[in-house]
Amino acid sequence: MAKRETGDHPDLKLVNPNAAVIDIGSTMHMAAVNPDVHDSPVRAFWTFTQDLHDLAVWFQSCGITTVAMESTGVYWIPAFEILQAHGFDVILVNA
Repeated sequence: MAKRETGDHPDLKLVNPNAAVIDIGSTMHMAAVNPDVHDSPVRAFWTFTQDLHDLAVWFQSCGITTVAMESTGVYWIPAFEILQAHGFDVILVNA
């Protein structure tokens, strides 16, 4: 795999191009994927069940295999369960 530039930090290298991130909120989740795989790499999703399934479908269409999410409350639980059910390797990370 070729080394990719990372903006103003050329000493950083891309480790997993098939990873995505989610900032979990109480009413909305902000999700981001590798900008090389989608024209709009950052999207907002509501927290309703159908929206979480839509998030999973979007990740699948982008070739995502791993999802890291950050949450300061219990709002991560439904997203975690739905993403795992869709086959993603989901990781809850500390802020």
